[in-house]
Amino acid sequence: MFAEETELIDRIALSLMRRRERIGTAESCTGGLIAAACTSLAGSSQWFERGIVSYSNEAKVELLGVPKGLIDLHGAVSGEVAEHMARGLLAHAPIDWALSVTGIAGPTGGSAAKPVGTVWLALVRAGHPARVWREHFGGDRQAVRLQTVRAGLTALCEALEDGA
Repeated sequence: MFAEETELIDRIALSLMRRRERIGTAESCTGGLIAAACTSLAGSSQWFERGIVSYSNEAKVELLGVPKGLIDLHGAVSGEVAEHMARGLLAHAPIDWALSVTGIAGPTGGSAAKPVGTVWLALVRAGHPARVWREHFGGDRQAVRLQTVRAGLTALCEALEDGA
């Protein structure tokens, strides 16, 4: 992890502890890197509850309750699936916030409609509307994954500090 992520994690931890809230992650293309970043901080069990790596479509359906028809209709890499991943985690875990990611890290798997580097993220606070957004990251597989971690952590940090 780099200094920028460490600073974000420190700020997230402080905000969540002040609020007495907890977070969980539902990750596909990052394979648990966001959860790993969060739990790299000693004492993170006070504010980080769980991380689910739902890499396959079956895992998204079985572990997070994403409707198979939704994946068939929109594809696993879509805003609809990202939002359902986050909402599914909220429904099954004692958390206040859920952050989910699904994307194409490459170097293969892309298409004209969804090129390598396409990532959908969703951030949901229990009882509030979801923030769902798409990113297009450049670079190799590792670069796409690290940029996804940074984007998710940045959005969470901003939401917490803005008083969401």
